Amino acid sequence: MPKTLSELRAGIDQVDRELLTLLNRRAALANEVGELKRAEGSPVFRPEREAQVINGMQAANPGPLKDDNIAHIWREIMSACRALEAPQRVAYLGPAGTYSEQAALQFFGSSIARVPCVSIDEVFQSATSGAADFGVVPVENNTEGVVTRSLDLFLGTPLHIIGETSLLVRHHLLRKDASLQGIEVVVAHPQALAQCQGWLNNHLPDVERRAVSSNAEGARLAAEHPEWAAIASDRAANEFGLHIAAQAIQDDPFNRTRFAVVCLPQVLAAPDASGKDCVSLIVSVPNKPGAVHDILVPLKQHGVSMTRFESRPARSGQWEYYFYIDLQGHPSQPHVAAALKDLQALCAFYKVLGTYPLGE
Repeated sequence: MPKTLSELRAGIDQVDRELLTLLNRRAALANEVGELKRAEGSPVFRPEREAQVINGMQAANPGPLKDDNIAHIWREIMSACRALEAPQRVAYLGPAGTYSEQAALQFFGSSIARVPCVSIDEVFQSATSGAADFGVVPVENNTEGVVTRSLDLFLGTPLHIIGETSLLVRHHLLRKDASLQGIEVVVAHPQALAQCQGWLNNHLPDVERRAVSSNAEGARLAAEHPEWAAIASDRAANEFGLHIAAQAIQDDPFNRTRFAVVCLPQVLAAPDASGKDCVSLIVSVPNKPGAVHDILVPLKQHGVSMTRFESRPARSGQWEYYFYIDLQGHPSQPHVAAALKDLQALCAFYKVLGTYPLGE
């Protein structure tokens, strides 16, 4: 005989109480781990360990929960346990409701001390000065390419990358009125305007487009000006009390932005190997024929895969360039270490930006 609704609810209540007991047992064990770490001087946050935990839980998952759900649930559990010791202070491009804030929560969980910043420069400065333990910065979008300001700041910063996360970006048109009528200005971050230009050309071709420091800042302005509309997330709509006048207006339905998580080496050293890792580099080569080809040879010889290769002007006035390279693997692996050693010998400039677990 099928169970009644009240019986099913009673079963759920019983399971919830069992879960609560188990979660508190986990938190108590995490506190003991924290005490050992403090005695050893070890960091509270270990991204490679958390990646291993999540990967292990996903591998053991019998369903019906999906792997993405498992990752989110366990990220929040670990975040809550970490916060019992001391919540991480995380800087990101603010104000509240930005995709950068969403990326920070996706990586660290919601039990963090939030440090919203007015620019990417301020995120780097906050993490460098100690105002924040970590910074989260956008580095590339799959339709608009790299975020050049982030790449330029990596060149001179003492920060290194200890993690990454990728966010599926859904841009919505937000305003105080739910209609598209009477819009005089659309405000958003330049990347968002570029990612939605096809929709804007078709639906609001004669409306002024105005770039601002962040999408959430655009939402704040739209909340103050009834004739303005913003391009931002549903989180920003809730934060500033706006209607979604048009949903998912990005030109690419699979629009994703990749974010890097940075900190000072004394806050957290390079993570140990997790099994799925990345090495990020900045290099330059002597200005001679075949120099760029030469730096790729060690990668092929040692069987190391390159997943990103970007160039940025060196601003020397000599038409010289820095190359930003991502490699699969970890320096603790002999073939990766050998490739890096041979590569460095060929470079006029060589800097490891970070070694870290691959993001979700």
